[in-house]
Amino acid sequence: MADKTQAAVPAAGAGGEAVGQPAAGDKKPRSVRVVLLALMIAMLLAMLDNMIVGTAMPTIVGELGGLEHLSWVVTAYTLATAASTPIWGKLGDMYGRKGAFMTSIVIFLIGSALSGMAQDMGQLIGFRAIQGLGAGGLMVGVMAIIGDLIPPRERGKYQGMMAGVMAFAMILGPLVGGTITDHWGWRWSFYINLPLGIVALLAVSAVLHLPKKRVEAKIDYLGAGLLALGISSIVLVTTWGGTEYAWGSARIMELIGIGVAALVGFVYWQTKAAAPVIPLHIFRSRNFTLMSLIGFITGFVMFGAVLFLPLYQQSVQGASATNSGLLLLPLLGAMLAVSMIAGRVTTNSGRYKIFPLVGSVLMIIGLFLLSQMDTETTRLTSGLYMAVLGAGMGCLMQITMLVAQNSVEMKDMGVASSSTTLFRTLGSSFGVAIMGALFNHRVQDVMTEKAGALGSQLTEKSAQLDAASLAKLPAAAREAYQHAVSSGTHSAFLLGSVVAVAALIAAVFVKEVPLKGAGVPKPGEDEARDAVPVPLAEV
Repeated sequence: MADKTQAAVPAAGAGGEAVGQPAAGDKKPRSVRVVLLALMIAMLLAMLDNMIVGTAMPTIVGELGGLEHLSWVVTAYTLATAASTPIWGKLGDMYGRKGAFMTSIVIFLIGSALSGMAQDMGQLIGFRAIQGLGAGGLMVGVMAIIGDLIPPRERGKYQGMMAGVMAFAMILGPLVGGTITDHWGWRWSFYINLPLGIVALLAVSAVLHLPKKRVEAKIDYLGAGLLALGISSIVLVTTWGGTEYAWGSARIMELIGIGVAALVGFVYWQTKAAAPVIPLHIFRSRNFTLMSLIGFITGFVMFGAVLFLPLYQQSVQGASATNSGLLLLPLLGAMLAVSMIAGRVTTNSGRYKIFPLVGSVLMIIGLFLLSQMDTETTRLTSGLYMAVLGAGMGCLMQITMLVAQNSVEMKDMGVASSSTTLFRTLGSSFGVAIMGALFNHRVQDVMTEKAGALGSQLTEKSAQLDAASLAKLPAAAREAYQHAVSSGTHSAFLLGSVVAVAALIAAVFVKEVPLKGAGVPKPGEDEARDAVPVPLAEV
């Protein structure tokens, strides 16, 4: 089924260059580099923000007050991002990728500026929600534009670069956040987004030229509302469950009921809507469905690991919390290196099935090794275990997006990108919630067992003690807590390794459809779902 916008796509010659465009090596590579730089900045904005703000939160609370609402500063951003992600993808498919992407950048920058000017915690929470609405379109826009501009055969190396930006943000975020807060004040943790975002906005406006789209169908407002309600309920359940409210409490049960009802209603309505937010036919592709599952599990594992590894290293191995991002360097460094290699190999060979298979196996092994850590494990040993897990995730991070995009028609590129991103986001929410609940329960049990009533009191409100609280404990209680954290991480990572087996099973059933290179597909090669990529216009 041909996309209506293909008429605007210049024809391609035998060598793959668009007719009337300069040959490779002329102006086109320079345009590609400028756009990629803008996309990388946008990705950096989306990934870096939460980590910078997290470091600044103690200072923010000290000035604005409202400690009881602290969690909402992060939750409002996360909710808005998750709920708006699929909607941004659909808007890009219907009305043009460039306009939707630039709009998301503008909304993100407005939210950043307002957050920096907030005078109380209520304002900050509201402005963070605005920022999250824009952030929902940043990552989707980046991946969908790469899908429009880069042929599937070459897409792996560019998406590998985006995975590198993600790892870089995770390492750099806490360091940048601490430095900005200490020297410029917490408001600059938001204002820092403005110059970067403006550069990205100007570059995209000047260099990115895609065919304009006109779709007669109206936006599916009912579907968008049901999906946003369902996603919001799920995120709130995973955020509040076991912390703000008991898992069996009436509030959590209400949210589960609302979420399930909204999602069931959404699925039903998508079969009736003229322009569904997420066309259900994309799930008829076996590869797309399998990659959505693998992406969910990757998010589940990754964010659980990012949460518990620094806690283990600080509480058990005595590492400093100041450079918390550096504690994850073996994990993120391996993820970055392997992601780049996987992208290059996929580009050179056009083959990709090996990476989900190997990545799933390495992820299972890495999680199992991490589950074996105890109070005697050295930093070198834990670093090697983290590298194994990082290598596994590096095989999976961007290959899931690449294969998902390759499994749909060009007209559905946006919803494919947003759906894959959404599944990974939901996976991270479930991973943090479920692994966190298991960790907290295990820490509580071990503390009660080893330190009696004192141990139970110490971890009654929170199973995570900061460095200052830990230093004040008696030696016996501190040793008991170290054993408790070690036992908690064992249980969390062991659960992660079991869940990761589902990714391996899914990877076995992936059907390898060779990725096309630039140019016109040969007769009989795949289906017509991979349209000729849109070339970048000259500057």
